[in-house]
Amino acid sequence: QVQLVESGGGLVQPGGSLRLSCAASGRTVSSYVMAWFRQAPGKEREFVATISRSGSSTAYADSVKGRFTISRDNAKNTVYLQMNGLKPEDTAVYYCTADPSANYYYTSSDIWGQGTQVTVSS
Repeated sequence: QVQLVESGGGLVQPGGSLRLSCAASGRTVSSYVMAWFRQAPGKEREFVATISRSGSSTAYADSVKGRFTISRDNAKNTVYLQMNGLKPEDTAVYYCTADPSANYYYTSSDIWGQGTQVTVSS
């Protein structure tokens, strides 16, 4: 089974940018449809973005569409989330997840990373 480790979180001012990385080990990430979720304090975990195995298809939550970009480098066994135009409401712990069964977009999985904190504040 693949293991996932997120990195790249931090404190950023509104309007700023961050790039999150999700490094996979144990199995090649190209075997999985990948996704990013986030969880803000006191809220349920919510979907952010998903990407197909080849990287040719992506989908986003309406709240991040046009600001965030998910990508993957299967040769580096890594998935990314480029976040631009960050807003205070983007503050959350961001999690990477791997779905071994989906065809194109994430459906469900019990494979999760430990998360990385993103805080957007002036």
